[in-house]
Amino acid sequence: MADEQRLDRFLWYARLTKTRSAAQAIARDGHVRIDGRPVERAHAPIRAGQVLSFPLHGRVRVLRILTLPKRRGPPAEARALYEDLSPAVDAAGSPT
Repeated sequence: MADEQRLDRFLWYARLTKTRSAAQAIARDGHVRIDGRPVERAHAPIRAGQVLSFPLHGRVRVLRILTLPKRRGPPAEARALYEDLSPAVDAAGSPT
């Protein structure tokens, strides 16, 4: 369907991982939650409006999907795909 996209493809298109293989590994290892439900499949379908949470680079990322991408564009285009709901952290990495 046009209103769904694979989880791994979204993570890669949104430039949250450097490679699609890395995105697949995050999903396959069971580190991703979609709307609070654990997911262990890279091909899990996602839609706009859903909330993803997963560990990335030493912190937990919480993102609301605003729109699904059609390609892996430049970083500014990728940041417009989601709203970052992650808890704020200070320079030491502690929640503020």
